[in-house]
Amino acid sequence: MKEIPSIQNIDLIGKKVLIRVDHNVVKKGKIIDPYRIEASLATIKLILEKGGKPILMSHVGRPKDKKTGEIIRDAKTSVEPIVEYLNSKLQKKFKIAFENTVDFSKNSVFAELEDNSIDGVYLPNTRWFKGEEDKGAKAKEFAKELAQFADIFVNDAFGSWQPHATTYLITKYLPSYAGLLMLKEIENLKKVLEPQRPFIAIVAGSKFDTKIGPLTALLQAADYLVIGGVIYNAYLCAKYGIKIKGVSDDDILSAQSFVELAARYPEKLIQLPVIIESDLLEEKNEGNFRSHHIHDLVLGTELNFVLDVDPVSFADEKIKRIFKNASTFFTNAVMGFTPNFAEGSKALYASISENKKAEKLFGGGDTLQEFKTLLPTVYNNAREDNKYYFFTGGGTILKAIKEGTPFGLEPVKALIK
Repeated sequence: MKEIPSIQNIDLIGKKVLIRVDHNVVKKGKIIDPYRIEASLATIKLILEKGGKPILMSHVGRPKDKKTGEIIRDAKTSVEPIVEYLNSKLQKKFKIAFENTVDFSKNSVFAELEDNSIDGVYLPNTRWFKGEEDKGAKAKEFAKELAQFADIFVNDAFGSWQPHATTYLITKYLPSYAGLLMLKEIENLKKVLEPQRPFIAIVAGSKFDTKIGPLTALLQAADYLVIGGVIYNAYLCAKYGIKIKGVSDDDILSAQSFVELAARYPEKLIQLPVIIESDLLEEKNEGNFRSHHIHDLVLGTELNFVLDVDPVSFADEKIKRIFKNASTFFTNAVMGFTPNFAEGSKALYASISENKKAEKLFGGGDTLQEFKTLLPTVYNNAREDNKYYFFTGGGTILKAIKEGTPFGLEPVKALIK
């Protein structure tokens, strides 16, 4: 395996260390789940213990207006609640630089860092700067401006795989290393790419075309594949020649090639047998939803919204046997249209948790949030169980699965060069 340079082996005394973290945990100005922050604490603590001066940066939400392209800098996408949480958790003093501006001229915060009046600096939301997601000169200029504040760069944001200024270009201007979380994520990713068998992959999503690459790779690599959400609806439309409200023709077209591929692996794709149709999208009212067995679907059938799988699907004897005998699970899946249709997800997570011996790897912020919401006791126990691992990014894992390696991701490649 390729060796990634680690921050563990570097002298940091008096060094200013620019750390890219994935603290994208804020919605409408409040932290929804601090898991990603907590996952990065080991790296931050190590840098402090080694005498380094940490300068943290992360993206938060999507502050760019979709219509105008204007970047809206307000409390909804501020890092302020993250800094408050960090200070409380670490009992340290981090301060935000450029609180009311995006001017990169030196200010007093960095002077305070130099004379040890504070323990660290947190830069504003990286997406408040036009250069972060730019593809040209602005991105390079932004990366250079960032580099002037530090001696070393550390990437601890495995969940942020896009080659942006703060994850990729910055490595061209500073000596660059992987953080502890980055290394841990890659190590656990090996359990997905080189799994103990039988290996079950469970993936759900809202767009088939964005999942076709990982699904194709998993169908070939896994012993069993379970799909849910809109991608399962699209699959059913393509396989059985039916119509489901809300499933686009493009998704059905994407699903058709997958149906053809799945036919070559007839034992691998596990069709969840019972789905839930609803007349309403935003509500769940008695009499407005019903279950259908997929074996009853015939050519030309038209259904309203299919918003979940029925929990009885996981009581199917064949599916119970497959789940019981699995040695590895990878799950990036919310099965239903939450919050009203959550029973399918709850049954899925409970079924996985019944297998005590298997490695259970979960990825994706929505997946983790649903698990935590639906089965809080099981989730909290799982956090302390070494048979579970919760990745900080779902999209990154799917990208790595598609490529068959984490070393094809541009931010990771940039560390190795």
